[in-house]
Amino acid sequence: MIQSINPFTGEILKEFDPFDELQIEAALAKSEAAFRKWKNSDFSDRKKLMKSAAQELRKNRDDYALLLTQEMGKVIKESQAEIEKCAWVCDYYADNAENFLKSKSIELPDGAAAKVIYQPLGAILAVMPWNFPFWQVFRFAAPTLMAGNTGLLKHASNVPQAALAIQKVFERAGFPEGVFQTLLIDSKATNKIIADPRIKAVTLTGSEKAGSAVASTAGKHIKKSLLELGGSDPFIVMADADVKKAAQTAAKARMINFGQSCIAAKRFIVEESVFEEFVEVFKQEIQSMKFGDPENPNSDFACMAREDLAFELYEQVEKSVKAGAKILLGGKKPEKGKALFEPTILTDIPKDAPVYSEELFGPVASIFKVKNETEAIALANDSEFGLGGSLWSQDLQKAEKLAAEIETGAVFINSLVASNPHLPFGGIKKSGYGRELSQEGILEFVNIKTVYLG
Repeated sequence: MIQSINPFTGEILKEFDPFDELQIEAALAKSEAAFRKWKNSDFSDRKKLMKSAAQELRKNRDDYALLLTQEMGKVIKESQAEIEKCAWVCDYYADNAENFLKSKSIELPDGAAAKVIYQPLGAILAVMPWNFPFWQVFRFAAPTLMAGNTGLLKHASNVPQAALAIQKVFERAGFPEGVFQTLLIDSKATNKIIADPRIKAVTLTGSEKAGSAVASTAGKHIKKSLLELGGSDPFIVMADADVKKAAQTAAKARMINFGQSCIAAKRFIVEESVFEEFVEVFKQEIQSMKFGDPENPNSDFACMAREDLAFELYEQVEKSVKAGAKILLGGKKPEKGKALFEPTILTDIPKDAPVYSEELFGPVASIFKVKNETEAIALANDSEFGLGGSLWSQDLQKAEKLAAEIETGAVFINSLVASNPHLPFGGIKKSGYGRELSQEGILEFVNIKTVYLG
């Protein structure tokens, strides 16, 4: 059974049977049949439907948000913001897809001409995680469907209600049957679906292990894959930064979604002359945040998405303390049977501690002291991950120069890292490859075809 469990209360909300082979086959056939018509639809029709999806999200925002809160534990105000962001990305691609995919004329040196045209590929499979149950899916679905592809969703097993609700959003918006479908399946079925010739490409947001498995299967069958994996984002504070603002933002950056975010700041790298000031403000900000029922609009944090995740995070902290790291705040062992976790701050972290190199997917902050900007950049780059980074300095010319040296897919100067439909999103190294959002995102799953005019 696939179970939907409220991580804050432990209550089993609903149970679902995984799709059998007949249901999977029916979904694949329906997706292929829908593509044959959908690929020839006018952009004006696609735009109208995607705008309708945005309206559906906004109209029923509170209902969808409550579902997210009950199913994966994020506080209600963050769930509401997530639904709003999904509507935003729907509007963005509804308004811009036609222009992004407009054919381009090329004049060649010999006087001949050519065109570059953009055509949809077919059915695209999305393997999505639980931490942003709606947003991760919509940032895939909005550009993919607007490009003329059809979408199939394999969501995380602990958010089946969210997965089914997303299909309902597109159905209520009026999208033709089969253009977007949710599959309640396990990883074995996922590999078989990737191998199916009707699937033309696959995108995954998730762990390094899951990404490697999906990419291997896709590569075996010569299919494109896009991976958005983990991150251990550096948050660098130079001596000339607005330290108070940096520390206040840092606390927010670490605690968004209770730290369960690929682009949450995780490693705080601070120049020694402002280290004590930064740590004190950061600690105060974390302590001022309110724990409570995730359905309470005044709660700043509640729980992790699953009990096992809380204990895995504690194990990373425990091993790091044994290696020499010091606990400045928190660090207590979670209570058995619950998904609760106490916000934790670690300092004096040795290189052999797990928190030095591993991703911390929860409310644990690692703070490092460095002598200068050279040490700061070296430490920031001493990671297998390369998703995002934040850099704080009031000298913008210096900040831009340093940003170019940071090995990540994005650097935000004097701001926390955030995804935005207008900006390309993705990483390098073990944080994955390919880009989502912006024009780059919609071009990932189209055939960029050259037409030579002789």
